[in-house]
This record gives sequence, C-alpha cells and structure tokens, in this order.
Amino acid sequence: MSDNITVRGFVATEIRSSTTPGGVATASFRLGSTQRRYDRASNSWVDGHTNWFTVQGYRQLAGNMGCSVKKGQRVIIVGRLKLRSWEKEGRIYHAVEIDAESVGHDLMWGSANFTRNAGNGGQPALASGAAEEGNGGHDFEPGSPDGDDPLDNDEGDEDSAAGVFVDDATGETLQLDSDTGELTGAAV
Repeated sequence: MSDNITVRGFVATEIRSSTTPGGVATASFRLGSTQRRYDRASNSWVDGHTNWFTVQGYRQLAGNMGCSVKKGQRVIIVGRLKLRSWEKEGRIYHAVEIDAESVGHDLMWGSANFTRNAGNGGQPALASGAAEEGNGGHDFEPGSPDGDDPLDNDEGDEDSAAGVFVDDATGETLQLDSDTGELTGAAV
C-alpha cells in the first residue's frame, strides 16, 4: 500500500545534500505545516498545531531542491508518507518522513520563475502531442520497479545534463555552477 500525501508548509532548515554509497544524489529538509483557523472572538487568524516532516528527495529532484528551495520559503510537497518509531532507554520516539515526488513553491505566498532542466527527455514528447496516445506510445508504467520509466534518470546522473537548464522564456541553455548553486551563462 502506498500512502500518498500533499502538504503545504514552510521550509524550516537549510537543504542538506549528500550522495548515497551507490552514487544517488539526495537532499532533505524539515518542513513545518501549521494549521490556521479564524478566531471569531479576536476577529483574526491564529496559528494552531504545527506538524513536522522530514522531506527527502532523490536524483534530479534532489539537485533541483538544492538549487531552488531556501529556508523560510513556502512550499507544496507531494510524496509518499513514511512513519517510523523506535524505542531508546525506555522512551518511544516517532519520525514522520515524506519521500518527495514533487516539490514546488506555494504561489499563494509569492511568485517564482521556473527554469526547465535540459536533461528531461520525457517532457518534450508529451508536450508535442504524444500524451494523446495515453502513455506516449511507450510500454511502461511510471515509477515501475522494472527500470523502464523514462522519467527515472538513474543512468547518466554524472553526465553534464544534470547541471544544464533551459530558460523557457528565451530558450537559452544555462549551466549550473556547482560551487555557488547559481545558473551561469550558456552551457557548452
């Protein structure tokens, strides 16, 4: 059973990036989601309880999270909910994690300027009308464990395409500066 969840909240920590021993990029941060309610007595909105989640992203999503998401920003997360508990010295601890499938800024609180990755081969085919054929004419199920998902970029993560982005407005190809995390000039 897969428990999918969508959560709106704020980024409470800096993004922590790392690589697994198998070479898969990961990024994580803590997300706070605070309930808001209208208090008729004071005639104002008040904060309720805050739920805390650890959001974990992998592969291309991890790189994009590291470049795009900053502490304090409002975001929307879609992913699989994971609950863990353990006992230590007679006390029971709980952790709530979200394996993120999508992370985006919550435009209710501000605006964003989207820059598409150049290495996402699955999107242009869908945009050109292949979506009308159901699954783009491919015999795969997205997220399937058999490795036939063209949107799962397991191979080639070390290639230069991982740090190359395309500006949707101008079509200009930009390179990611690995030291600063900023987009710079035309990619070679």
